[in-house]
Amino acid sequence: MAQESLFIEFMGDSPTIRVLDYLLTERELDFSITDMAKNAGIGRSTLYRIWEGLIKNNIILPTRVIGKAKLFKLNKDDAVIQKLIEVDDKLVLEDLRKKAQKVKVVAR
Repeated sequence: MAQESLFIEFMGDSPTIRVLDYLLTERELDFSITDMAKNAGIGRSTLYRIWEGLIKNNIILPTRVIGKAKLFKLNKDDAVIQKLIEVDDKLVLEDLRKKAQKVKVVAR
């Protein structure tokens, strides 16, 4: 079983948090619904169940259409999403600091 991400560990494990975690990690890319569900570790039917909330709350935005697939991306311009990006980045930096501190202690 894969280790939970810092964001999921901090925010709790739910389908919406899993999708947010994935989108925050890959914030520069856009994805199809199938890719989002697969990479977030949830089923497509679960993603469809939370989809309206993701759109309504401006978490994701449509970006383009490739063939029959619509692609979506994290809405980095939204103030709430910007705060979540800050939280995610701070969690990663704090984890790196802790790991660096352990390496220093072991190296002595």
